[in-house]
This record gives sequence, structure tokens and C-alpha cells, in this order.
Amino acid sequence: MTEFGHHMPLNQIRDGERIDLAADEGERGRIAERLGLRSLDRLDAHATLDRKGQIVRARGRLKASLCQSCVVTDEPVDAHVDEPFDIYFLPEPATGGAEDEIELGSADCDVVFHDGSAIDLGSAIADTLALNVDPYPRSAGAEAALKAAGVLSEADAGPFAALAKPK
Repeated sequence: MTEFGHHMPLNQIRDGERIDLAADEGERGRIAERLGLRSLDRLDAHATLDRKGQIVRARGRLKASLCQSCVVTDEPVDAHVDEPFDIYFLPEPATGGAEDEIELGSADCDVVFHDGSAIDLGSAIADTLALNVDPYPRSAGAEAALKAAGVLSEADAGPFAALAKPK
């Protein structure tokens, strides 16, 4: 089971259809656990679907309110995500040999494969949220904690730091 599964049969998707999704408390809890968040208080998305045969395009916006742990102090760090998305759902490609390499371009990064019968829009939205969460959140007290521990800032440790010191 996916954390935020919203399976939509291909034969029921109408071109231009608008979908509004909101994760319930259980879904938000499972997504927060997978992403290592303290909490996920809100996850909403709306999308307009365009279908051409087996290809579905979902364009819309994702909004989330969440709390992460500071990577330095472990203090809570509140964050908000408000991002547009443009996801293509394509039929699973024919399986090749184990030796086949697949090259992905930047346009291929928002492609999700489906089994030919349904797409899972909710799971794709949860993955989009994962890509938009700060991987190294820092609280307001992080810099002071690092300095107190003797960790140099990027400016102090950079390649030109020695040149900036008085002679």
C-alpha cells in the first residue's frame, strides 16, 4: 500500500478533468514517516489531467505544511511547500535485457510509469513533495551551535579565507 494512493483507472480519466486531493491524517503520518519529518500537517494538491491514449499528463500545484528536525540542533523547523508540478504517466516500457542502459534527460525526470490500466496520482504527488523538502533544514540557532562546537562557517573555511585575514 502506498502512503497516499489515489488510483485512477485510465478508462475513467476525462481529458481536462480537474482533481483535488487532500491527504488525511493517516496518509500524512505515513508520508511523514517515510520522509523523516516530525509532522506533515497539510498536504493538498490540485491537478488538471490531459489524456492521449495511454499517456496522461497531470499539471497542477502541491501545497504542504510540515515540520522537520534541524540537522545541527535537532530543534523543530517549520516549512511550507507550494510548488507547481507537471507529471507524465506513461505505460511501463517493454522490459529489455539486464544489460540495457537507460539515459534520462531533464524532461524525463517527471515521468511515472503505469501498468496500462490505472495511474496513481497520489503516490506521484507524495514523491513530488519528497523532492521539494529541504534535505538539510537548519533552525535559527544552528549557526551559533556550530560556532560553539568549533565548526568553521563556509566563509571562514573557503579557499579565500586565508586572504581575508589581516597580516
